[in-house]
Amino acid sequence: MKIVVIGTRGIPDIQGGVETHCEELYPRLAAMGCDVTLIRRSCYVTDDNRISEYKGVKIIDVYAPRRKSTEAFIHTSLALMKARKLKPDIVHIHAIGPALCTRMAKMMGMKVVSTNHGPDYDRQKWGRMAKAALRKGERIQARHSDHIIAISHVIVDILKKRHNRFNNVSIIYNGVNEPVKSTHTDYIESLGLEKGKYVMTMGRFVPEKRFDWLIEAFQRAHFNGYKLVIVGDSDHNDQYSAQLKKMARESENVVLTGFIKGEKLNQIMTNAALFVLPSTHEGLPISLLEAMSYNLDVLVSDIPANRIPELERDDFFTMDSIYELTHSLTRKMRKPKRGRQYDLSNYNWDNIAQQTLDVYKQVLEL
Repeated sequence: MKIVVIGTRGIPDIQGGVETHCEELYPRLAAMGCDVTLIRRSCYVTDDNRISEYKGVKIIDVYAPRRKSTEAFIHTSLALMKARKLKPDIVHIHAIGPALCTRMAKMMGMKVVSTNHGPDYDRQKWGRMAKAALRKGERIQARHSDHIIAISHVIVDILKKRHNRFNNVSIIYNGVNEPVKSTHTDYIESLGLEKGKYVMTMGRFVPEKRFDWLIEAFQRAHFNGYKLVIVGDSDHNDQYSAQLKKMARESENVVLTGFIKGEKLNQIMTNAALFVLPSTHEGLPISLLEAMSYNLDVLVSDIPANRIPELERDDFFTMDSIYELTHSLTRKMRKPKRGRQYDLSNYNWDNIAQQTLDVYKQVLEL
């Protein structure tokens, strides 16, 4: 079975939820016998990740401008032309921005599986025209995909209510690996951090993550001896990311790590006291699942995508104001729950790979 993957910025070690999803999923499908080619956006390729194969997945780089308003559409259009030459059994398109090209893929004679990672038009970084394009992408995806994978029940409801898409839709969650926790502290010590004496969050520097609110709430709460660690960075330098970095520089107790993975991220997550995700928009946040896999206590906004059944009522706060965030953060930090246990059986990547393969077989009627 020959699969071509389009829509992701790329793998490996490229920041983003869709990117983490693809980095975990496709090597597993390759190991299960699929011939997988993943097409990356050239603007995210560096000397450190300039490769032709990753864990059995073939890698092809296709031009993409580093411009957030046109990057996805231009790249996906060019990637589909490349995909047609490869003659895949299925082209798998990720996210509703690239899904603008779903009809194009069908006109080229390809079978299309698409994954809806969430209503990206709700992201604050997009202007009116971009949001309209993303809504159109969701509509085209719903109308023309042979099969749609949704990563949460919230997305399935959107497909049903807004687009009357009831058939050939599967819920396949994001996943998480069981970590081997770090026994080292050299990296966190180099940042001036102590075990169990910091709160952490993780994600791209975009307005809907509300990291600026988190910094302000953390300052208002006055947690003596604790620091706030923000893991991540911006894809595109803009006013929001510049302002966020300025806020962090002017705060003695805020640490920015940049985009990190591997042992550095392992140390940060192993030794945190609390994970906070104050987002106004998510699909199904992998960062939250990762925090849970490290048995961290969590505090998350009560948006529908975050309301997974493995969490408790006390883990949510109403995303109305910085006051609400400050109050909830203070409540959590008075008595953080150490070593929490979560049932993460629904988020097993091996099962997710098998479920995805079953979708491919269904589309090909194997």
